[in-house]
Amino acid sequence: LQWRFLCRVKPIYYLRTRAYSLSMPTPPFVVNYQGAIFRQYPGKFQSLLDTGSGNYRAVAIDAQRPPLGTFKQQLTSALKLVDSDNKSQSFARTGYKAITWWEEDKDNKEQFNDWRF
Repeated sequence: LQWRFLCRVKPIYYLRTRAYSLSMPTPPFVVNYQGAIFRQYPGKFQSLLDTGSGNYRAVAIDAQRPPLGTFKQQLTSALKLVDSDNKSQSFARTGYKAITWWEEDKDNKEQFNDWRF
Protein backbone atom coordinates (compact mmCIF):
# COMPACT_ATOMS: atom_id res chain seq x y z
CA LEU A 1 0.00 0.00 0.00
CA GLN A 2 2.76 2.44 0.90
CA TRP A 3 4.72 1.84 -2.29
CA ARG A 4 1.77 1.76 -4.71
CA PHE A 5 -0.73 4.26 -3.31
CA LEU A 6 0.59 6.45 -0.50
CA CYS A 7 3.60 7.58 -2.48
CA ARG A 8 1.17 9.06 -5.07
CA VAL A 9 -0.52 11.36 -2.54
CA LYS A 10 0.58 14.97 -2.85
CA PRO A 11 -0.15 17.00 0.30
CA ILE A 12 -2.00 20.29 -0.21
CA TYR A 13 -1.17 21.60 3.27
CA TYR A 14 1.77 20.17 5.17
CA LEU A 15 2.83 21.21 8.65
CA ARG A 16 5.18 19.14 10.75
CA THR A 17 6.61 20.59 13.94
CA ARG A 18 9.67 19.25 15.70
CA ALA A 19 11.49 20.19 18.92
CA TYR A 20 15.19 19.51 19.44
CA SER A 21 17.90 20.19 22.00
CA LEU A 22 21.55 20.90 21.40
CA SER A 23 24.21 20.20 24.01
CA MET A 24 27.40 22.23 23.97
CA PRO A 25 30.60 22.23 26.06
CA THR A 26 30.22 25.97 26.81
CA PRO A 27 27.41 27.93 28.46
CA PRO A 28 24.42 27.79 28.04
CA PHE A 29 25.31 24.04 27.73
CA VAL A 30 21.82 23.04 26.51
CA VAL A 31 19.83 24.95 23.90
CA ASN A 32 16.24 23.93 23.19
CA TYR A 33 14.89 24.94 19.81
CA GLN A 34 12.01 24.03 17.57
CA GLY A 35 10.77 24.52 14.06
CA ALA A 36 8.35 23.38 11.41
CA ILE A 37 8.29 22.12 7.86
CA PHE A 38 5.48 23.95 6.08
CA ARG A 39 3.99 23.78 2.62
CA GLN A 40 0.89 25.23 1.01
CA TYR A 41 0.44 23.71 -2.45
CA PRO A 42 1.63 24.70 -5.08
CA GLY A 43 4.35 26.47 -3.07
CA LYS A 44 7.64 24.99 -1.98
CA PHE A 45 8.53 23.35 1.32
CA GLN A 46 9.79 25.82 3.93
CA SER A 47 11.98 24.99 6.90
CA LEU A 48 10.94 27.42 9.63
CA LEU A 49 12.77 28.18 12.88
CA ASP A 50 10.62 29.20 15.85
CA THR A 51 11.92 32.57 17.07
CA GLY A 52 9.53 32.74 20.03
CA SER A 53 6.09 34.27 20.67
CA GLY A 54 4.60 32.24 17.81
CA ASN A 55 6.86 33.79 15.17
CA TYR A 56 8.79 31.76 12.63
CA ARG A 57 11.72 32.60 10.35
CA ALA A 58 12.33 30.77 7.08
CA VAL A 59 15.80 29.20 7.04
CA ALA A 60 15.48 27.14 3.85
CA ILE A 61 13.08 26.73 0.94
CA ASP A 62 13.14 23.51 -1.09
CA ALA A 63 11.14 22.11 -4.00
CA GLN A 64 11.45 18.64 -2.45
CA ARG A 65 10.38 17.84 1.11
CA PRO A 66 13.54 17.69 3.22
CA PRO A 67 14.18 14.52 5.23
CA LEU A 68 13.91 15.07 8.99
CA GLY A 69 17.68 14.78 9.44
CA THR A 70 18.27 17.50 6.85
CA PHE A 71 15.58 19.64 8.47
CA LYS A 72 17.27 19.33 11.86
CA GLN A 73 20.61 20.24 10.31
CA GLN A 74 19.07 23.32 8.66
CA LEU A 75 17.64 24.51 11.98
CA THR A 76 20.87 23.84 13.85
CA SER A 77 22.98 25.74 11.34
CA ALA A 78 20.51 28.65 11.44
CA LEU A 79 21.16 28.97 15.19
CA LYS A 80 24.84 29.72 14.39
CA LEU A 81 25.96 28.12 17.65
CA VAL A 82 27.79 25.10 16.25
CA ASP A 83 31.16 24.99 14.48
CA SER A 84 30.30 23.31 11.16
CA ASP A 85 33.99 22.54 10.43
CA ASN A 86 34.31 20.07 13.33
CA LYS A 87 33.40 16.79 11.60
CA SER A 88 33.66 14.57 14.68
CA GLN A 89 31.18 16.70 16.62
CA SER A 90 28.77 16.88 13.70
CA PHE A 91 28.91 13.09 13.26
CA ALA A 92 28.23 12.62 16.99
CA ARG A 93 25.17 14.87 16.68
CA THR A 94 23.70 13.27 13.57
CA GLY A 95 24.99 9.70 13.51
CA TYR A 96 25.53 7.72 10.37
CA LYS A 97 21.94 7.96 9.14
CA ALA A 98 20.03 11.19 8.68
CA ILE A 99 16.70 9.93 7.30
CA THR A 100 13.87 7.91 8.80
CA TRP A 101 12.83 4.46 7.60
CA TRP A 102 9.84 5.67 5.59
CA GLU A 103 11.89 8.30 3.75
CA GLU A 104 14.39 5.72 2.54
CA ASP A 105 13.61 3.37 -0.34
CA LYS A 106 16.36 0.85 0.26
CA ASP A 107 14.65 -1.99 -1.66
CA ASN A 108 13.64 0.23 -4.62
CA LYS A 109 9.95 -0.53 -4.08
CA GLU A 110 8.81 3.06 -4.43
CA GLN A 111 6.98 3.32 -7.74
CA PHE A 112 6.31 7.08 -7.61
CA ASN A 113 7.98 9.97 -5.81
CA ASP A 114 5.07 12.42 -6.02
CA TRP A 115 4.92 12.71 -2.21
CA ARG A 116 8.41 14.24 -2.19
CA PHE A 117 7.36 17.23 -4.36
